[in-house]
Parts: sequence; C-alpha cells; structure tokens
Amino acid sequence: MQMSDTRQIAVTPAEVYAALLDADTLKQCVPGAQEVTGSPEEGFEATVVQKVGPVKATFKGEVTISDMVPNQSLKIDGSGKGGAAGFAKGGADVRLTEKDGGTELSYDVEAKVGGKLAQLGSRIIDGFAKKMADQFFQNLQDALEGPGDEGAAAAEEDATKKKGWFGRSKE
Repeated sequence: MQMSDTRQIAVTPAEVYAALLDADTLKQCVPGAQEVTGSPEEGFEATVVQKVGPVKATFKGEVTISDMVPNQSLKIDGSGKGGAAGFAKGGADVRLTEKDGGTELSYDVEAKVGGKLAQLGSRIIDGFAKKMADQFFQNLQDALEGPGDEGAAAAEEDATKKKGWFGRSKE
C-alpha cells in the first residue's frame, strides 16, 4: 500500500524537524502509542495498541530514522510484531519546505502487513493505513500549532447543546 499527501503547518521547518525527532512528540502523535523511547541516533522502541477491523493487537516495534537532512527531509522506517495478529512494517519519506511563513510537509508512505491482519483484505488494510498516516500528521500539526480555533468552537458548541431522543437539539 502506498500513498502520498501534503499539509501546511504554521511553524518553521526547523520546529517540524525537531518534533519528528523527539520521542515525547512521537508518542503524542502516533495513534494508540502507549510508549515511545529512544533517540534518532539509536532508533526508537514503541508499544502501540491498535484495532484493525475485528483484530485488536499490541504491537511492539522499532522505528529508525535515516537519510536526515536537517530541516529539509528524513526517512522514517518502522516495524512491529503484534503476536498472533501478525506484523506490520512501513516507512515514510518526509520532506519539509518553507512556504507562506510556515512549513509545507509532504510525505510518501508505504505499508505492509502479514499474518491475521493480511487476511482482512486490502481494502480494510489500505483504509486503516491511510487513517493512521492522516491521524499521525494531523496530531503532529495540532501538537505544533495548538488546537485550532474552529475545533475548540465546535467542541464548545456541542457541549452546550442537549440532544433529544432522535438526535435533535433541544433549544
């Protein structure tokens, strides 16, 4: 499974690059991450709990970062074993470009799975991989920029409305 995307982040390429090399930021950004330890030089170890279709698994794996060009690009490779669920491995080529006072982050992701996970079918796996990549980069953007104004306003609006039996607002 391969995919590519681009997103605009309102901080400098140096800040984005530093965040991608920080274990605490990675833990915050990887969906389902329970633990992320290590360093860019030695590699990271991670424990991630995920549910893919009907299969829920705890993956223990390693993440390595290579081809580092400070504030411009890097390659992230990861692999994890989920016991009876199987394994997952993949990588992302990440490019950072200064644009409009912020950073344009482009990425190409490739993912592979085996074991019970592979039996779920490519449509489920591809959708899950896309969701994971999108969620990771959205979490990174939120961590760097802070929560967006429209997200906070929507959450506040939902909290003030009461729903009736049929999902209609009572006002």
